[in-house]
Amino acid sequence: MNLDLIPAPPASAFRKLALGTWRAPRDPSAYASLELRMEPALAFMAAHRTRTGRRLTVTHLVAKAAADALRLHPDANVVLRGHRPWQRRDVGVCVLVVQPAQGSSRVDLTTATVHRADVMPLEALADALEAKVSRVRAREDVEIERGKRRSSLLPGWLMGPALRLLSFVWYGLNVNLRRVGMPVDPFGSVAVTNLGSLGLEQGFVAMVPYTRVPLLLAPGKVRDVPVVEDGALVPGKAMTLTCTWDARLIDVDLAARVLRHIGGALEDPWGWDAPGGEAR
Repeated sequence: MNLDLIPAPPASAFRKLALGTWRAPRDPSAYASLELRMEPALAFMAAHRTRTGRRLTVTHLVAKAAADALRLHPDANVVLRGHRPWQRRDVGVCVLVVQPAQGSSRVDLTTATVHRADVMPLEALADALEAKVSRVRAREDVEIERGKRRSSLLPGWLMGPALRLLSFVWYGLNVNLRRVGMPVDPFGSVAVTNLGSLGLEQGFVAMVPYTRVPLLLAPGKVRDVPVVEDGALVPGKAMTLTCTWDARLIDVDLAARVLRHIGGALEDPWGWDAPGGEAR
């Protein structure tokens, strides 16, 4: 099998209406954003580096908070097969990686995915992501590089049909393609792309139909803002976290609960140092 799945709970009336209204993204995308105070997260990352000598980033915090949120809200950890959602047993976090193109000033965009992210302590998840990202940037991930070489041989007009066919085999038929050199479940449950690393304060990420990922998170640049504390105007740090989700699979109430958990974890991250490694 490509994915380890169990049937999701019966769809609500609205979910059935959504499934009947939209086809694979054209376009069921819904959007939301949160404004977060980042002083606690910045202090937490600095304290962690002082204590351990190891670096944490906003991407690591968002990835861990998202994995925890999907464990707490498994109804959001779903994939669309045919016209019905299926619940994933595994929580996989996919991070989008900017990869310098060889022999060119252009850059490429690729992915690094860690599975079972919800059962990993924060530090273990950060280490796993860093190892994956380093391999991808160094072009040492054999499966990704093989896939890129194959895709470069396709003419542009054939790329769309080829991606739709691949997505159908991976997810619609749930076939493990490792025997032919393709990765197993390469995009996971949720994707994180750090727009702040590109100097952007905010952005809404487009759904990528063939990945079947229903939830995309985009933390922006941490910026200086004026805030009111105890009736006084003082300098503060803030970040915009935007979210894109597939409205056929995740309704707005569920998306809000997932986002509130992620936001709460970033604004109070010290629980990650507690036994169990889950932010409050």
